[in-house]
Amino acid sequence: MQATAFTYDSETRSGSVLLDDGTAVPFDAAAFDAGGLRLLRPGQRVRIRTEGAGEARRVVFVTLQTFADPGA
Repeated sequence: MQATAFTYDSETRSGSVLLDDGTAVPFDAAAFDAGGLRLLRPGQRVRIRTEGAGEARRVVFVTLQTFADPGA
């Protein structure tokens, strides 16, 4: 699933993403670390995995969205 980085705190390595419908979903340091990221800036497109539903939904994996080069 894709989303947009909304908030990020480098001290705690946690923050939130916005789904394409505008829903904010939080992530913790474990989700950030699982994606192998070193830094995240608000506005970056990310790829995420979530668990739960409704108010219990949370991000368990977040990494940068990369676009494949069709000519490669």
